[in-house]
This record gives sequence, C-alpha cells and structure tokens, in this order.
Amino acid sequence: MAGFSVKFLGCKVSQTDAQAVRERLLADGHSERLDAEVAVVNTCCVTREAVRKSRRAAARAARTHARVYVTGCGANLAEDAFADLADNVVVVARRSEETPAFVAGDVGPIGCVTADARLDRVRAFVKVQDGCSFSCNFCVVPLVRGASRSRSAAAVLAEVRRRVAQGHKEVVLTGINLGCYRDREAGYRLPRLVSAVAETPGLARLRLSSIEVNHVDAELVRVLRETATVSRHLHVPLQSGDDAVLGAMARRYGATTFLRRLEPLGDFNLTTDVIVGFPGEDEAAFRRTLRVVEAAGVTKIHVFPYSPRPGTPTAERDTVPAEVKKERGGRLREASRVACLARWRSKLGAEDVVLVDRPGRGYGDDYSPWLVSESAPVGELVRVRAGGVTEEGILAA
Repeated sequence: MAGFSVKFLGCKVSQTDAQAVRERLLADGHSERLDAEVAVVNTCCVTREAVRKSRRAAARAARTHARVYVTGCGANLAEDAFADLADNVVVVARRSEETPAFVAGDVGPIGCVTADARLDRVRAFVKVQDGCSFSCNFCVVPLVRGASRSRSAAAVLAEVRRRVAQGHKEVVLTGINLGCYRDREAGYRLPRLVSAVAETPGLARLRLSSIEVNHVDAELVRVLRETATVSRHLHVPLQSGDDAVLGAMARRYGATTFLRRLEPLGDFNLTTDVIVGFPGEDEAAFRRTLRVVEAAGVTKIHVFPYSPRPGTPTAERDTVPAEVKKERGGRLREASRVACLARWRSKLGAEDVVLVDRPGRGYGDDYSPWLVSESAPVGELVRVRAGGVTEEGILAA
C-alpha cells in the first residue's frame, strides 16, 4: 500500500481531474495521508504565474515525497515547464481521461480495494466535457487540453446517481467549454442534460461551473429558470467589455450580445472572468469593461492580468505595463466588492437554504457566501435568515 497526497491548482476542472486521480488510487487500495510517499500535483498553465506556482508546488513536493506526479494542463505545455526538477518527479503529459490509469498503473495496485473511502460528501464535481475548439488568441487551453469532446449522457447520469448515493447534496457540472456538450448518438445537448440530471432522485441542488455567453441561448435559459433544483447562479466569462479588444482576443461576441444574452436570467447571481491589460487595451477600453460588468449586474469578478502564453497568436505581445494591469485589476476588484455587498444587503430579512461546506460557512442557492453557526453540520443543507452582512458574506441570524 502506498500513501499519497493530491493537490490541484487552477479551475474547477483541474479540481475534478485531481479528484479522479485520488479516487482511482483509493479504489486501488492506497491510502491518503499526511506522511505520504507519493504526491500528485495537478497543474495549471493559464498564466505565467499559474505555471510558476505549479512548478513551485512540484518542487516542494519533491523534497518531501519519494515520487511526484505532475499532471494537468501545465504538464502538457509545449515548453518544458518542469525541466530540471528532481529525478523523482514524473511529468505526465497525457489527456485528463488517461491520467488516472497512468498514475495508478505506475504506483501499482494492491489487493485490498476501498472504492468510496474518505470521500468529500459536500458537493460533487462531475466533468461532462473536456477540451476546446474555440482557440481564443490569448488562450493556451486548446493546446494542452485538445479539441472539444463530451462524455455520453448515460455515463454522466450514472455518475450523478452514484454521487448522490454517496451522500453529495450538490452536483456541479463542469467542462472546459461546457456549452459545447454533445451526445449526438443519444440526442443530448446541454439543456437536455441539465434537465435529465435535475431529475435524479435525492439531488438537492445542481449548478453549472462556467459557460460561454455564446451558449446562453433561449433553451438553456428556460431550463435554468424552470428547473427548481438548478441554483440561481451562473458564471459567464466576459474577458473584456470593449468590442475592439474582444475582436483582438478572437472572442465570438460583442458587449451588446453579452448583455442581451444575460438579461433573461433576471435575478440570477452572475459572476465572471475579466482579463486586464490585453495588448491594445487603453483606458477607454478598460472603462467600457467597467460599464459592462455594472450593466450586467455582475457581482464576483475573477480578475486575471494578461499573461502571454506559449504557442498562442499573442505570445509575443505584452504592451500594457505591469503597474497599469495592477491598477486596473484593483479597480475591478473594488467594483466586485461593492457589487457583492449590495447583493448580500438586498437579502437582509430573507430566508435561504445554505449548503454548509466547512465549519461555520457555506453557500446559498445563488452561491452567495453565508456565515452560519459553527454547530451547523458540514455537508448538510440548513435553512437560515439573513441578519447582517460582513465583507466575508451574509450573517445568518
């Protein structure tokens, strides 16, 4: 039996991929523990900073573990991002679907298996799609993840049933480009899949991790609004609110389309991603981004300073000074802080159902953060009333 640890960096898909490796090692009879011989570091490469953090995590793990497996997007970069690390580091440059079996095979199976040992039974991330065929000019993900591909609807529904049976109250459907989900043989697109998943007996809450605005069409909006199990939250990347910058990014929409597509969602809590300092972004373009996030009613903004990525069309371009990126990022984060507080204050006196995901904390139906009693059981849904607001979230009365 090998002891192992798993760490991930980056997005929810990275977390899901790391969980797949973890569960495969548990199923093979290995144990997750602090004094592990084996470490798995599932990496990110969306920015230079993400690669730097991933490399640092791998190097740190190599000093305390006998073997380290570097997996995920960073491991698949065209450039050798993990060169010259210790000899006990194995870089697994494979598709996410192949990685769990490779790592498990290299570690080696043992006779005693424990398929569901030590599962996190709060929320389950179920990956339904991987890869991307959009090829935005700044994005390295298609190079490291490959073209868009989807799991069969039958496999997704079977996994959701299994997760609910394990005790998960919430399921999050994840993918690199979730709206591209297709099971052509069975006749499924994302709206039908959402409807089918929502009918799973025992499932309390269903969320989507992130979706491009191109795929927020009338059919999906109808399903999201009419399905009681679906959380009233949607994460839709904007990247920029300036049409010229969006064109230079090779995004497939303009600011007007972004706002028009989101308007029918009404009371949904909308969150987004924004890149600051993309080549050619001047102050006027940045102000347009501020106006668009305000007009859309966005609350939480994940801010990324532009970082040239190897192999992309803009790899050799980085025209906005670092200090300007930092200043613009600060303004966006402040706008996000103000918008979040405003939404949270609008809930004062109202009730919500919170999924407690750690002691004293959890998330409401629309993914607003709540501060609840320390005695509230982790993994359970609790009904609460909003009695106040802090910078960290809504206070349960």
